[in-house]
Amino acid sequence: MDLTVEDILNCTNGELVIGNKRKLCENFSKDTRTIKKGDTYVGIKGGNFDGNLFWKDAFDNGADVVIINKVELNTEEIKKYDEQNKCIIKVKDTIIALGQMASFKRNMYKDKLKVIGVTGSVGKTSTKDIIANVISQKYKTLKTEGNNNNNIGLPFTILRLKDEEVAVIEMGMNHLGEIEYLSKIAKPDISVITNVGTSHIGNLGSRENILKAKLEILEGMENKKLIINNDNDLLNKWNIDKNEKIEVHTFGINNKSEFQAEDIKLYENSSEFVCNNKNGKFNISVPVGGEHFILNALCATTVGKLLGLNNNEIKRGIESFCLTAKRMEINYLKNNIIIINDSYNASLESMKAAILSLKNMKAKRRIAVLGDMFELGDFSEKLHRDVGLEIYKNNIDKLFLIGENAKYIGEEAEKSGYDTDNIINFENKELLLEKLKQILRDGDVILFKASNGMRLFEIAESLKEYI
Repeated sequence: MDLTVEDILNCTNGELVIGNKRKLCENFSKDTRTIKKGDTYVGIKGGNFDGNLFWKDAFDNGADVVIINKVELNTEEIKKYDEQNKCIIKVKDTIIALGQMASFKRNMYKDKLKVIGVTGSVGKTSTKDIIANVISQKYKTLKTEGNNNNNIGLPFTILRLKDEEVAVIEMGMNHLGEIEYLSKIAKPDISVITNVGTSHIGNLGSRENILKAKLEILEGMENKKLIINNDNDLLNKWNIDKNEKIEVHTFGINNKSEFQAEDIKLYENSSEFVCNNKNGKFNISVPVGGEHFILNALCATTVGKLLGLNNNEIKRGIESFCLTAKRMEINYLKNNIIIINDSYNASLESMKAAILSLKNMKAKRRIAVLGDMFELGDFSEKLHRDVGLEIYKNNIDKLFLIGENAKYIGEEAEKSGYDTDNIINFENKELLLEKLKQILRDGDVILFKASNGMRLFEIAESLKEYI
């Protein structure tokens, strides 16, 4: 089911400048460089450029329809594209119109599609990916690509719907109200909260407010089915309003849960456990190391069971799961050197998980290359210091730091008893890379971890090429 130009006009209250109202809009794009013949182009104004100004490029590169706002149109240009049977739609705000179109399309699939909404402070993308891989063993599945989980990425994901039976949709936020907006567009049938941590605490002020923001995912749901990580302290303590009908399902390792991991065996880059639930027990193998990926697998198992998958389908989906790039991406190189590139994002919780994974790697030396965690506000120094304590507790051999706040990691590690000779602070990436090249030895494992804006992945890739 595809939108027509008329559908777009109706749901956005837009103006048709030129074109045929009955024209179908099958595929949507915001990038004139990758647009394909017949696509519908949506001009999005970003921080550094205004996509509305590139509507002619979109047409010249093959688009049939453009949706723009606040652009002066030349009469001769309009005539030229009218003769080519193109469509121009003007709306008040293209980002708002994008959400309106996605909501309209979601409603078209109301009885034919199950939507799984995924949010949480840490692990949204990897959890979304493993859920989608499990569900795809039985159903045709659409998922959010990468981390396109905001007010632009989520609508574009929903506009990709064709004949899928299930959509696994990731929802991110920086402030209160954002997930509510996304949930009301996606209208999840089942929602997942992976955890409540410290990401964006600088914007929200407390973990309690982060919990409040995550629970906004319920706002777009009719029959509310919620899956939560029962090992997370705030989710575990969360009391459901008795007047509100919410069907809650839990997964966990440490706290008694509906889907519980037992007999856990952790290996360098994989794990095994027994999943215990009311219908019995079955063994699961996870192809990624770390206890947090056992939780992801339990979450995917819970979703799978709610959608009627059998044990073999769930096991197959988990065992064939692959990580998104730059998320615990493990590169085995010559001379038994290993690079762990986990540089896409960072919070205290994901830092702790990455450092624990580094500790559990077989290596002659374990080197942590850490940078700043962003959006922590007044909590920044404390949370960076908490990372320093984790370095000390996990016996990491060398600590290389870069960034304005990363220095607190080193200070706290040293204060806790970590050898100061093993801590080096760097002013820039070039000096850091050169030092890594100088000290590199056979059998080293190097972890790169920071918020994406620190661009540590550039150093990881350069070092990988050097080796």
